[in-house]
Amino acid sequence: MEEEKENGGVELSNARIKKNKKSNILRCFRSLDYGYPTVEEVDNHGNVDMESALNDKHPTHLVVMVNGLIGSAKNWRYCAKQFLKEFPNDLIVHCSKCNSALATLDGVDVMGSRLADEVISVIQRYPNLQKISFIGHSLGGLIARYAIAKLYTQDYTNQACQQNGDVKSVASNDLCPEYIANGKIAGLEPINFITIASPHLGSRGHRQVPMFCGVRSLERLGFYTSVIIKRTGRHVYLKDKVNGQPPLLVQMANDSEDLKFISALQSFKRRVVYANVLSDHLVGWSTSSIRRRSELPKLKNLARSARYPHILKEVAANTTKQEGSMDQQANGHKTRTATMEETMIRGLSKLSWERVDVSFKGSRQRYLAHNTIQVNNPWMNSDGADVIQHMIDNFSV
Repeated sequence: MEEEKENGGVELSNARIKKNKKSNILRCFRSLDYGYPTVEEVDNHGNVDMESALNDKHPTHLVVMVNGLIGSAKNWRYCAKQFLKEFPNDLIVHCSKCNSALATLDGVDVMGSRLADEVISVIQRYPNLQKISFIGHSLGGLIARYAIAKLYTQDYTNQACQQNGDVKSVASNDLCPEYIANGKIAGLEPINFITIASPHLGSRGHRQVPMFCGVRSLERLGFYTSVIIKRTGRHVYLKDKVNGQPPLLVQMANDSEDLKFISALQSFKRRVVYANVLSDHLVGWSTSSIRRRSELPKLKNLARSARYPHILKEVAANTTKQEGSMDQQANGHKTRTATMEETMIRGLSKLSWERVDVSFKGSRQRYLAHNTIQVNNPWMNSDGADVIQHMIDNFSV
């Protein structure tokens, strides 16, 4: 009897040890510290400001990370940790919360305005800030583009452009480097504007949503069922019409009287687009890299980077050839969708962009490419770590 009790006690003890081990593992998963300590401030609205626990200075550079459709601030936790590990004394990372979950269905303009208000509140909490950068995943890239237009300010005092001996008024639509250099975002110096798998040209037709396989009937079905994602669906599918104005994304490819979308983008030191070449079923290569399909490089001509396994080596573009093809393609366009797409490409191509092509071919996580490129969840999307590292290694502080 005593022996049975002892054996029972041992079994119970072993069961507790196993339970404790399991509990520790789960606790480790829940902590999501990723081996790097940070100090985190969470406000009443759930917004997360992260700083390195090892810094000994007052960071002066704010990095705003913006989630995509039905996403949340948690999606950025791994990425934020890596940035703070690399730049512990320079950065404050703000993982935006104002547009999460069902709030991402409210439309790009509403979400962009919310983000702009949120950024202002963050800046007010940190008086030492001098610089600002944005990183947006998927829909978050469009939200960030709208927000920076709301936050864009320009000092017009004694400003003028001089070209060929003639002084040009700053009110002109033609921008000069001296004029742009004074642009600020919420009063801070704009440094990096980075998007990851963002549908800059929308999702309407032209294989912009790869899961439709380019089948017109499926693309039409996607167009008509976009009401499921409400106002946001109308924006990304270019269905919105207000007072005879073009769709919002088309308007965002140029400056308007009220919002200087292009001027705001141009004020940044760097503009970068990361785009999935394959297996991103939600956002196509063309729309995320702001290129015409005919301008996309041939896959056989792209090689993997030795240091970053999922980054494809950049190929030098023939600018003259591309400019010539622009006119030919514009004249050949017959559909309304193609015309709007061309307008957006032309507007956004006024600026220089660093284009980084990404391929998860051969990876077990390739079918999750849309989230893997962001490392949305390190336990499911770990293969995207080299993409985050590439972003960090090329980040301007």
